[in-house]
Amino acid sequence: MKRNIIKTRDGSTTIHIEEWDECYHSRFGAIQEAQHVFIKKGLSLFENKSVSILEIGFGTGLNAFITFLEYPKFNQKVNYVGVEAFPVSIEEAEMMNYVAELNAESYSFIFEKLHQCNWEEPNDLNEDFVFTKRKQFFADIDDIQKFDLIYFDAFGYDVQPELWSVAIFKKMFQALQVNGVLVTYAARGIIKRNMIEAGFTVEKHEGAPGKREMFRARKG
Repeated sequence: MKRNIIKTRDGSTTIHIEEWDECYHSRFGAIQEAQHVFIKKGLSLFENKSVSILEIGFGTGLNAFITFLEYPKFNQKVNYVGVEAFPVSIEEAEMMNYVAELNAESYSFIFEKLHQCNWEEPNDLNEDFVFTKRKQFFADIDDIQKFDLIYFDAFGYDVQPELWSVAIFKKMFQALQVNGVLVTYAARGIIKRNMIEAGFTVEKHEGAPGKREMFRARKG
């Protein structure tokens, strides 16, 4: 499928898939969405703790990079696993403007490492942040009570409804430890029902800029 680099409304870039008319991030602002959904509504819940994160849809590396920039504010140690079935190319990653837009030039080497490091191998980005990429279909995830937090950033329900199924959310529920949390930009009735059927307690929260609502789901 043909992929183009476009700018979102906050000035940050994303990848647009022509055949689906679908973007990797919100058209209203890629960075704004990541900060709101995954940091404000997810990572911040685990202040002063060690936190193990599973990202569903590593994509451009934006969520992982922002997590690396933000976690020191919460006094955390992070083990981060990003799952991606169809990795972006190094060339596409180099066209993302996140380092400049986040004023993070001193950490440009971290963003590069996220994309250039070997798959399936833990990488110490520093003494408090371990990062692993797994090239894997979401349906093949079989972790058991391993993660505290899931960033669920799959393509939208309209183009890939199978990624938002009860079966997938059961895998997410299984992967979380008790009291674990899943956050996603989505807020659709069928998605909420599927999460509940998988065992989650679902909360509705204010969405990122340009979106009215989002879901945060908990494993009790």
